This record gives sequence, C-alpha cells and structure tokens, in this order.
Amino acid sequence: MKLPALLAAAALAWSTLAFAVDNTPPLADPAMQQRYEALIHEFRCMQCQNEALADSNVSLAADLRLEVHDLILKGKSDDEIRDFLVARYSEFILFRPRMSLRNAWLWAAPSVLLLAGLVVALSVMRKRSLLPIADDDASDNIADA
Repeated sequence: MKLPALLAAAALAWSTLAFAVDNTPPLADPAMQQRYEALIHEFRCMQCQNEALADSNVSLAADLRLEVHDLILKGKSDDEIRDFLVARYSEFILFRPRMSLRNAWLWAAPSVLLLAGLVVALSVMRKRSLLPIADDDASDNIADA
C-alpha cells in the first residue's frame, strides 16, 4: 500500500519539474533562429522575474517569445525589438540595463565605493604610522612591583 502511494508522489513531484517549452515554429534561416535564441535569453520574464524568457514556462513568457519571433519575421532589428519591449514593459525586462543618466549611479557606485574605501584605509594606516611606538617595558615593571 505504501509503495504505490510513494510512486504516485514521486511521479507527481517529477511532473512539476516542467521545463520551458518553446511552441514557436523554428525560423527558416539559421541566422534568424540564432538571433531569436539570443534575444529570448536577454529578456526577463515579467512574471517569474529572475528567469529569462527562454527558461520560463508561464503563458506570458510564451506570448513574449511569440512576439519576439513575429518581430524578427517582420524584419525588425535587435535594437528595435529591445526598444519595443522596453516601451511596453520598462527597462526591467532587460537583464543588462542600458547605461543612461537615470541609472548612471548604479554603474559608477562600485568604483566610487572602492575608491572611498582605499582612501579611508590609507588615511587610517598613515595616522597609525605617526603614533608613537608603545613601550612594552613599562608594563613589565608594573608586574614586577
């Protein structure tokens, strides 16, 4: 009795591990198919948010994959496809956001923080080097007394 229940539970658990199935028809031109594959890996699934369109199995991701497929067939360039999706879903859809004045601080922050840390570390080391060297003999005299 326990074995069939265990097998049923294992089958149910395995069936939930669904992989994204791309139902879009393959493109006739291998170069266009390669562009399509590259593009769907660049865009974030808006429902899953940490998965690429290529890896997501939700219906929204399937719709977006179909949209990218149709835009490629219409002769749109990669930049035009990116612009179309950004206009519709904001820059959040891009795994690699574009550099702009609005997000420049994100790109500059690591360098600025590293430089600030180096300045603080050098300042502390310089001030410590100017301190007088402590005399260990004074503590020995107190212990002898």
